[in-house]
Amino acid sequence: MEIKQTAMAGTLESSDIQIVLSQGSNGIEFDLTSDVMKQFGDDIKETIENVIKSFEIESAMVKVVDKGALTPVIKARAITACQRALDLKDQPKWEVL
Repeated sequence: MEIKQTAMAGTLESSDIQIVLSQGSNGIEFDLTSDVMKQFGDDIKETIENVIKSFEIESAMVKVVDKGALTPVIKARAITACQRALDLKDQPKWEVL
């Protein structure tokens, strides 16, 4: 699927994550900022990338600012960003959950 609009989910509060999803030109590209980058950077990217792939998005620019979010929060924010970017707000893709 192709991203229709830039979308954001999450906040910059402690224990949360902010994900901005926009159109990309060359696969899935990440710009990740995290206080725990060394320990969990790869896991954060993998979680978000799995959600993006489940929505069949092939090209995206993903800007992420992590403030110590747990995996279920990361997944929920990624799902929300994808639904907003694809304009599926009123028709959630339940099989992704």
